[in-house]
Amino acid sequence: MNNTQELKEKLIETGRLLWDKGLVTGFNGNLSVRVDANTILITGTGTCLGRLASQDVVLLNMAGEVIGEGKSSSEKPMHLEIYKNFPQVGAVVHTHSTYTNGYFLAHPSFLPKTFEAKFYLGEVKSIEQTTPSVTEVAPVIKELKNNSIVALRNHGVVAMAPDLFRAFVLIQELEEQIKMDVIAGGYQKGTVPILGTGQEDLSLKRGLSPFASEKKYKLFSQEQIDEIVRIVNSDGQMQELGKKTAMNMDLAVCMQETGDIFSFKFENGRITSVGKDEKAEFLITANEAIWRAVFNREIDPFVATTQKKMNLRGDFARISKWYAPCSRIFQLWTQVRVE
Repeated sequence: MNNTQELKEKLIETGRLLWDKGLVTGFNGNLSVRVDANTILITGTGTCLGRLASQDVVLLNMAGEVIGEGKSSSEKPMHLEIYKNFPQVGAVVHTHSTYTNGYFLAHPSFLPKTFEAKFYLGEVKSIEQTTPSVTEVAPVIKELKNNSIVALRNHGVVAMAPDLFRAFVLIQELEEQIKMDVIAGGYQKGTVPILGTGQEDLSLKRGLSPFASEKKYKLFSQEQIDEIVRIVNSDGQMQELGKKTAMNMDLAVCMQETGDIFSFKFENGRITSVGKDEKAEFLITANEAIWRAVFNREIDPFVATTQKKMNLRGDFARISKWYAPCSRIFQLWTQVRVE
């Protein structure tokens, strides 16, 4: 069996899985997978994802031209632009999931409540849609640079991943988290639930350090690192969290393009020294664009790590026990503004 046929079967299998889990109905939704640098497979127009057959999957080149027979989904421009902008992406899943669609008709964004979902989903934002198919792809691409899943308001949701199953899991996780919010709201007596606003985190997320600087710094400059140390070590909340969790570790950050490394030694949450140790217990590596997104508070570093936008070397289970102080560190970092 050649690679194209294997990928067709995976598309068919994923369509059936989405159908069985109630994430697609009728003739809505579409799937695609990268075959190689020049071609993709995409589901055909008017097909039912729960009953796909081999002839329902169309081969396209990157110009959107059909190779062989078939008529591709009307969403092919969105799928193609995702593959062109994200070389690491191997699959795209687009659905009209019921709870997700319903939630985003009323809210612009969703922040999961459970810890694991926060790691995998982060804050999911929506983009306004005014047409039945996505005709303005640029806003979708912009948001996918910060998160691998985005809601299309009045339309659906799209997820990208290295493979079909991981894209499916993002779609499923978002739907289940929104269902959980609905259930939690039902347990509240005499109140109207405020779904997915993440208000329990707002004091931490928006809590500015009184020591924050208005100056802007060159990204990954020594001056920026010195200011980070000053703010972290001056923050009372950080010191309290560090002591409470006995946060003793070495954390290094690396700029992918330049190889620049800064390592921070933490003792009970306080930075006691800064070096260039690439053998630190934990090393976070990312390209310049992702680091800028982190410092501009456009993406959560934990989410960027689980979605492979950042690479974490080290034991994730071990660092997760310091989730609260690490979250505070990242929030403080964003107060050291970059040019």
